Amino acid sequence: MKIMIRREARGLSVYVPKKDLEEFVVEQEHDELWGGWVRLKNGWVLELPPMAADTRLPVTVNARKRGEEVEA
Repeated sequence: MKIMIRREARGLSVYVPKKDLEEFVVEQEHDELWGGWVRLKNGWVLELPPMAADTRLPVTVNARKRGEEVEA
């Protein structure tokens, strides 16, 4: 699914246009964000594509929704 990731004063947020959903990232697998999973405030876990660590935000990417079985 296409998502937009942006940095706000309160942290990273993810917008999902098809669901008209915007949630904050509460946990992420890697410090550099890309190539791992992120957990949103609503419990969704999204797998992000590998990208350069210095990728500028906001950016639109294809992400894959996973089940909430990811362990911290």
